[in-house]
Amino acid sequence: MNAFESVAGYAVPVGDQEAVMLSARPEPLRLKAGETAVIVVDMQNAYASKGGYLDLAGFDVEATGPVIENIADVVETARTAGIQVVWFQNGWDPEYQEAGGPGSPNWHKSNALKTMRKRPELQGTLLAKGGWDYALVDQLQPCEGDLIVPKTRYSGFYNTNLDSLLRARGIRNLVFVGIATNVCVESTLRDGFFLEYFGVCLGDACHQAGPRSAHDAALFNIETFFGWVSTVADFHVAFKKD
Repeated sequence: MNAFESVAGYAVPVGDQEAVMLSARPEPLRLKAGETAVIVVDMQNAYASKGGYLDLAGFDVEATGPVIENIADVVETARTAGIQVVWFQNGWDPEYQEAGGPGSPNWHKSNALKTMRKRPELQGTLLAKGGWDYALVDQLQPCEGDLIVPKTRYSGFYNTNLDSLLRARGIRNLVFVGIATNVCVESTLRDGFFLEYFGVCLGDACHQAGPRSAHDAALFNIETFFGWVSTVADFHVAFKKD
């Protein structure tokens, strides 16, 4: 594993002669493709499609189209560059045993569970494994060599084998795209920070749950306290081969 040091305002992996420069805030990063993974967070119908959970719960999903296109571009560039692609799918078994009962804070705070309690006809549909809501959007599908990590809470590190999968591949750098910036993206990036991963959020390949200010606040938190913020264009400049 490479240690990192600060050199002229850059976060630089020591001894890594094959790294590329990624323009980012608050400072650029040198990243090596083989030590980097693109983490695609919850790009499911539930979060990105009309008729999905977020839409039915009253959140705006009208602006997810450009985000989907940007994520598709990032994934294509990542695969060409030899960067591992990891897909998250958030949800529970159809009986919602994994969601926790009234003794779990998730039962009280999950907007999907609250929506189904208000609308009993939706019971068994929102974020239920095997259903349309749980499925990834048609435009974004895994390929051979990609990793798929199911998760039952906001953070992709909680009760999953994500950490083991990444460490087994020598991955130290995580580039986040997906939904929602202020919930599952930020939660997983924070947990990765505590586990010594370098987290980068591509702001224009993420979308928030709630007002735009929630997206902006999450990016502020990330670049100020937990990681770095970059863009799809800068990712392409760093990793796209001619």
